Amino acid sequence: MPIARAAKRATVRLGAVVLAGALLAACGGSSDDASDSAGGKVTLTVDLFGSFGYKEAGLYAEYQKLHPEITIKQTDTQDEADYWKSLQTRLAGGGGLADVQGIEVGRIASVTQQQADKFEDLTKYGADKLKGQFAEAKWAAATGRNGEVLGLGTDVGPEAMCYRTDLFEQAGLPTDREELAKKWSTWEGYLELGKQYKAKAPAKSTWLDSVGSLYSIMIGQEKERYYDASGKLIWETNPALKTAWDTSVEAAKSDLSAKLDQWSPQWNQAFAAGSFATIPCPAWMLGYIKGQAGDAGKGKWDIATLPGGAGNWGGSYLSVPKAAKNKKAAYDLIAWLTAPEQQAKLFSKQGNFPSATGAIDKVAGATDPYFSGAPIGKIFGDAAKAAPVQVLGVHDQNVAQQITNALSEVERKGLAPDKAWANAKKGVDNTIG
Repeated sequence: MPIARAAKRATVRLGAVVLAGALLAACGGSSDDASDSAGGKVTLTVDLFGSFGYKEAGLYAEYQKLHPEITIKQTDTQDEADYWKSLQTRLAGGGGLADVQGIEVGRIASVTQQQADKFEDLTKYGADKLKGQFAEAKWAAATGRNGEVLGLGTDVGPEAMCYRTDLFEQAGLPTDREELAKKWSTWEGYLELGKQYKAKAPAKSTWLDSVGSLYSIMIGQEKERYYDASGKLIWETNPALKTAWDTSVEAAKSDLSAKLDQWSPQWNQAFAAGSFATIPCPAWMLGYIKGQAGDAGKGKWDIATLPGGAGNWGGSYLSVPKAAKNKKAAYDLIAWLTAPEQQAKLFSKQGNFPSATGAIDKVAGATDPYFSGAPIGKIFGDAAKAAPVQVLGVHDQNVAQQITNALSEVERKGLAPDKAWANAKKGVDNTIG
């Protein structure tokens, strides 16, 4: 997914990579080498997490029409943490791997620094010719110590706030996206508006889906989160992280959340049920909302600028494992999927914000009728340009998971915040040592 969901200097040797919120990326190309199929039929397997949207946007069908010898079969795991755990097991055993594996941006440092021997160096198939078409940030994030290119960038996750206009109206709140952007220009303003909503909220409706999503969107606004640029783990002492934690705890204590675990069946069902009025919304979330809320949600949703400034949550890569059966054909597919034309189509149909320069230009004026005609090209384009440079470390996702687990304990079990923080620390220590 997903997820990004949302420039990087090469500090890989020091244990972390710097990923820019200013996103530019790759056109596709193909290798001059002979195809795996040698003229025969090839079934390409693609294993992803969240909602990449390729099938839904018709891109697989288009590629298969262009390449009738290719059949694409996709498997998908909604929860990225479950996906990553399964991928690690298969990488260790060397079996059960797809031709194409998705890699979340928070895992890419782990791939380049710890698992480069498990993935194909895409320069073998011509990826080095694409370097000039990528921003330094996007390219360097997937480049190993020895110059291996271990993935091609897909989307990014510039952030906004999605909200239900019908629920706002029922609670007596304004629905105009510009007015709301002013009222919640800060996170304090967002929580205050949430308390106003709670006072007159429709039955069985809360302000936001979960405090975990609130934390995730806030930490996505920061340059340094879990590591500094030297590769030092700093999450315990990072004041920006503490602010995101404290704000999330306040939301939980104020009972502003539906107390839902993201990616759970209950969370999925809540989109259609109107269980929450707002959800922090990286661009890739648009397609997910459409899928879960369905046709009945069209015109009930809108999008406004995010409180507290721009950020990035998510964004992914497509990689080819060394154990893949159809390496060259897999490379050709991912080069095509990440080309500007396909990224633009994906955004127009699913909302996944493109990382390719040409695609960003193509979607600048895009609007979305499902989201009340919101100018999604401008909202997410402006957010992408303003997003801060982010430092990514090997265990970003592991630390983030432990923190959101701890916040869920505060939210759902009423655990004291200091005890939840101690549990997060214990979880991080047990996970990464």
